[in-house]
Amino acid sequence: MTNQDGRVTFWQALRMKPVVHRAGRVALIVGTILVLINQGELFLAGEMPPLWKILLTFIVPYCVSSYSSAAHIAEKSRQEDAQA
Repeated sequence: MTNQDGRVTFWQALRMKPVVHRAGRVALIVGTILVLINQGELFLAGEMPPLWKILLTFIVPYCVSSYSSAAHIAEKSRQEDAQA
């Protein structure tokens, strides 16, 4: 997945299967830990925290991980293009 110059843009990298899979794994692990830290008291009390809080707790690490991976891939592609 490259543009006409042969470089990978940030938006292209963001949709790459390895980036999506890595971000998904990070979101599952980090999101679960954060839900337990932030909402654990409610679970122990037998209550359910608001669904939007749980969803955001998984979405944020997904976004951070995918942004970081895509930015790295795009920067590496720019550097390789500049060296060529």
